[in-house]
Amino acid sequence: MMRSVISTAARRSIAARSSYMLRAQFSTSKHARAPGSLYSLSEEETMMRDMVTQFARTTVQPKVLSMDEQEQMDPAIIRGLFDAGLMGIETPSDFGGAEASFTSAILAIEELARIDPSVSVLCDVHNTLVNTVFRTYASRELQEEYLPKLATDKLGCFCLSEAGAGSDAFALQTRARRDGDEYVLDGAKMWITNSAEADVFLVFATVDPALGYKGITCFVVDRSMGVKVAKKERKLGIRASSTCQVEFDSVRVPASNVVGEVGRGYKIAIEILNEGRVGIAAQMVGLAQGAFDCAMPYLFQRKQFGSRIGDFQAMQHQYAQIAVDIEAARLLTYNAARLKEEQKPFAKQAAMAKLYASQVAERASSRAVEWMGGLGFTRELPLEKFYRDCKIGAIYEGTSNIQLQTIAKFLTKEYQD
Repeated sequence: MMRSVISTAARRSIAARSSYMLRAQFSTSKHARAPGSLYSLSEEETMMRDMVTQFARTTVQPKVLSMDEQEQMDPAIIRGLFDAGLMGIETPSDFGGAEASFTSAILAIEELARIDPSVSVLCDVHNTLVNTVFRTYASRELQEEYLPKLATDKLGCFCLSEAGAGSDAFALQTRARRDGDEYVLDGAKMWITNSAEADVFLVFATVDPALGYKGITCFVVDRSMGVKVAKKERKLGIRASSTCQVEFDSVRVPASNVVGEVGRGYKIAIEILNEGRVGIAAQMVGLAQGAFDCAMPYLFQRKQFGSRIGDFQAMQHQYAQIAVDIEAARLLTYNAARLKEEQKPFAKQAAMAKLYASQVAERASSRAVEWMGGLGFTRELPLEKFYRDCKIGAIYEGTSNIQLQTIAKFLTKEYQD
């Protein structure tokens, strides 16, 4: 009996000491801010989101239909993006940028896509790909020369894909031959976003095909150096966003315009596309939300059989599910963005976000068209455009199959060891 009493007392003493140690350990941080939800935005990020929402509604929305029909980006929209500070979101203030967070860029891309995914992808590629390559890999001299231009008035594009190098991007054939203090570029690129309006081209070329991917090098090329923007593609969706072939015929580029190191272009491409995929995920989330926002009010205005169609249980289940899907896609996207900001591995999460958000965009836009019946099928509303625009999400910056393959590689590594 005494042994039992002593044992109980001992256990209580240990528990008391443990509790005291925990209290002491956390006493200095008990008033510290606990981790917030993925909707916890900084004041700066909230201001960015609200500003872009206003810009999209007042400046972009009135031009969406005409730009889509003409398959042409209105120059005033591009100028407006620069004037609003949306083309150098993460660029340091020393170079004329906003010096904001990656999440700020993601929020801007999402909000633009709620109104026009074409404008959104123009902003996305310029910020998450072009600007980031300069900030992360370029020499100080290249940063000083190009980042201020890219923040104020020069549009950029990212030239990686070729006719025989799509998902297998490192099968590219564009050559870069050294000639004294210059490189001579020969080859052609395909599917290049922003190329019709761009002044600055990030071009991936190989200095020696025998080296395989280790010969791939990234170059900064000005349009004035002799870049030829050739055929403009006529597309199913995002028609106002230019997608062209770009040709290089003995284009001479200063050796100082090599980004990073010769032969390290493959590393730049791999790493930067992870960020780009988060951007495309944001575009698809915004598209899905835009279609949802367009259709939902109609469900409570339209009556059939004496009831609002939004009150029928079958309809309720459909829009409830789409709301869940959009929420999940947004949280995947925001999570990937925050991981990137924290300098933690995020390639798997970026692939998941891009894959799922593109699937949700297809479901949401398709459902929204159906909910509005014949009206949704007409061009009087933006729904048919959202429906056309969404398909590209499963294709560019890594197809859905490539995203699945990427995710599977990470899972295999995690579980086979």
